[in-house]
Amino acid sequence: MNTNSLKEYSETTKKPWSVCLDERFSLIHRIRSKKCRLYSLGLGNDDNQFELSMANSGCEVHRFDPSIKSAHIQEGRHLWYHRLSIDWRDPNPAIAAHKLHSNTKKLGTVLNEFGHQKIDVLKADVESAEWKILENLILEDVVEQIGQLVFEVHIHWPGFEVSGNDSTVVRYWYSLLRELELKDFRLFHTYKDLSKPQMFLKKEAFNASSSYTLSWVNTRWK
Repeated sequence: MNTNSLKEYSETTKKPWSVCLDERFSLIHRIRSKKCRLYSLGLGNDDNQFELSMANSGCEVHRFDPSIKSAHIQEGRHLWYHRLSIDWRDPNPAIAAHKLHSNTKKLGTVLNEFGHQKIDVLKADVESAEWKILENLILEDVVEQIGQLVFEVHIHWPGFEVSGNDSTVVRYWYSLLRELELKDFRLFHTYKDLSKPQMFLKKEAFNASSSYTLSWVNTRWK
């Protein structure tokens, strides 16, 4: 990747959320034509400078956060907040039937309900749910509808509903990253957050971090 084409928002954010603006890929062209779409998955994170920057660039930005007070909030022309949590499974219909709505859904379900065929950028900071969500996106081929992935991954413990000994967990993580490569996703940026504990699977690890931000571009994306 041409690193000169990478744009970082590190000046205004606590950590860099990087997207690839290389001319060979579509995001920069879609930003210029005001046709880009960003989905942001979070859990009560107050830092929204990245989303605001993308919205100010003309992108249609949807932020999913179950902690907001209203079901849907529009802020400005391009930014929406939704009281939804993206999960790796849809709610049990028998349980959901007792509620007027459910605020937990798979990403593929949300795409269908919103009538969105593609997402240019999917950003996720979901506090250890990212591994199961990534698995779901791969298993259901939803990942092929995404142009770039910007994920914060956590490695201080296996993650929600991930079990086994350390080698089993590492093989599981690796298999997901390998599947992304096989689908022609290329890692173009990494960020090691040394403000987080230096832990790897509950063990102290010098100069490592329990949290990394990884950014991939889908080289098949049109």
